[in-house]
Parts: sequence; structure tokens; C-alpha cells
Amino acid sequence: MTGRLIAFEGGEAAGKSTQAKLLADRLGALLTFEPGATDSGARIRSLVLDSPDLAPSPHTEALLMAADRAQHVAEVIRPALDSGIHVVTDRFIGSSLAYQGFGRHLGVEDVLALSLFATGGLQSDLNVLLEVSEEVARSRQSSPGDRIEAENADFHQRVLDGFRTLAQQDPERWVVIDGGRSVGEVADAVNAAVRDRLGV
Repeated sequence: MTGRLIAFEGGEAAGKSTQAKLLADRLGALLTFEPGATDSGARIRSLVLDSPDLAPSPHTEALLMAADRAQHVAEVIRPALDSGIHVVTDRFIGSSLAYQGFGRHLGVEDVLALSLFATGGLQSDLNVLLEVSEEVARSRQSSPGDRIEAENADFHQRVLDGFRTLAQQDPERWVVIDGGRSVGEVADAVNAAVRDRLGV
């Protein structure tokens, strides 16, 4: 049996990493993340996020994210799925669509085509979108963050609007959960959604 791929998506400080780990622990799944989960991906992550003085153009950013994802799928995700292991990832294609497609104005269609080329057509079985208010997100951020996290409010609003649009347009593949509640309450909602949608 092929494993299921579940992606946690959302803006900054939405609680994705925490909830991804909790779900992976419950499922006995492989926990991973983007960008940077492979050796080559870690170098790409540094290029994209850690060098504000060497900021890539929007198109370069999208291509670098796709390169990271291609290696991530080939090296980590697909082997696990083919072995029947569920995979939980902190960010996947949805983040490229929201950040580069909407946030960078590159367009969803082009970014989706690039992402599917990178993954060989692999998409997540379920995207869990965690939504939090701007106030909650600010209260959770303890450091200035990376280059993308440091973008202006208009950029992040486009990203959040993009996530909502993606979820509205593909309700079979997306579930939206209020991430502003306690960790336990959010985890309960995530578990219920995953059981309902995927039966796991």
C-alpha cells in the first residue's frame, strides 16, 4: 500500500511545525519539511532565505524552491510513500503557489506547472491550512526571521489571501483549521480532519 502525503500550510508562526510533528507522531509517519530537508536543499534554503544582500529575483526564487522540492521528493518523500510509509511535511506545493504565485505575482498556473514538473506529478493527498490572526502570529514570533518572513505586510497579506483562495478552489484537497486555539485543540481538529478525509 502506498503511503499518504499530508502537507501543513499557512503563513508565518501559524503552528505548522508543532502540528506536523504531533500528527507524524500519531501516524508513525516520516516527518519532513521544506525548504532544506536534503543536503542540496539546505544549500538552496540558505540561498533563498539567509542572504538579504543576495536576494534572488521572484523567478529565481520560484526555480530554487522547485529545485529543492525535486530533490526532496526524489530523495525523501517518494521512497517513503513507495514503502507504504505516510509522510507529513511542513510546507509543500501550496507554499510555492501562495508565496511565489500570489505573493510574488508570478501566477498560480505557472508556479503549479513548475512544481508538478519538479515532483513528477506528485501532489499531497491533503493540505492542512492553519490560519491565525495577525496578532497571534506576531505574538509567536520571537526573532526577526528570514528574508521572506521579513517581507512587508502587503506581501504577507497576498500570501494569506492566496492560501485561502487555494483552499476555496480545491476543497477536496484542502482543509482549513483555526490555528489560534491551544495546541491540543488544534491537534484534535487536525486529527479529526485527517481521519475524515484519509481514514488514517
